[in-house]
Amino acid sequence: MDRQSYGENYQSHLLEQYKLYIEMADRISSRRVQMNRFYISLLSGLIAIISVFVNTDFFPKLQGTKLQYITLFLLGLLALIFCWVWHSNIHSYKQLNSAKFKVISEIEKHMPLSIYKIEWEILKKDREYKVYMEQTLVEKYVPFLLAIPYLILSIYSLIALMR
Repeated sequence: MDRQSYGENYQSHLLEQYKLYIEMADRISSRRVQMNRFYISLLSGLIAIISVFVNTDFFPKLQGTKLQYITLFLLGLLALIFCWVWHSNIHSYKQLNSAKFKVISEIEKHMPLSIYKIEWEILKKDREYKVYMEQTLVEKYVPFLLAIPYLILSIYSLIALMR
């Protein structure tokens, strides 16, 4: 809707929408950080549970049995599923953030200064841009890196079950 058909409150309402949208974008980023912490805690907890099943002091009669290997395989598989879900969530948040900043860019076209556009232009000119982009990509690979030991555990357990 253009200024003339909206009325005299156009600019003040636009500014309020902009403030609200910036706040929503910030909340999405905060939720993304909380989600990452959740999955790291969850996968760390699974490591603790797995160590209990591997430790001979806790379950001495379970050691080397099919039940132990089935349990380890299932825990490893569960962790792999969590890693996949985590990666999917990261991708989803990335899409949501990208869409939000496109909307912010559109709103800024009707404002005196496009601060986010200027910020990205400065960042791209900076020599540290490549380092910055690489650090933001790291988040995508953490679930895959954490999946490696669980994959090895699952394969090991499966091989032990087939003996």
